[in-house]
Amino acid sequence: MEQIEKIRRHPLYQECMGKIEAAEKERIFCGHHTEHLLDVARIAYIRNLEQGLGFSKETIYSAALLHDIGKFRQYEDGTPHEKAGYEISRQILADCGVDGKERQNILDAILEHRRITSPMTELGRLLYDSDKMSRACYSCTAEAMCDWSKDKKNMKIVY
Repeated sequence: MEQIEKIRRHPLYQECMGKIEAAEKERIFCGHHTEHLLDVARIAYIRNLEQGLGFSKETIYSAALLHDIGKFRQYEDGTPHEKAGYEISRQILADCGVDGKERQNILDAILEHRRITSPMTELGRLLYDSDKMSRACYSCTAEAMCDWSKDKKNMKIVY
């Protein structure tokens, strides 16, 4: 999975992850750190296999590693993180040699990962569902203060 390591080591990826970490240092709610990104990737890959969707492991992991990369911009200036993430990821994916069709699938999924839309790509829906499933709202000490709607909160173990 050379592509994943290229993304992880990319200077812009490292810079953005550092900004997210700094912005969330005192955050009591769930964060957007590497553990979350890998949880999303693993859940998405399992669901991909179970549902026979046919996405490669590299595509799923690339989308998961990048889906929240624009979160620091949302903190800084209010730009929705999926839109900021699309722009940042476009550069990272191109620099890492990800081809046109795969790159566009990943970018579309990043744009779609926050809400159900119609139409929606399969990868976007997979990323959306896996992102929500990765959150353990049912055991979060800050759940009562969280502004997520009840329908977005993961209040049970889903498998």
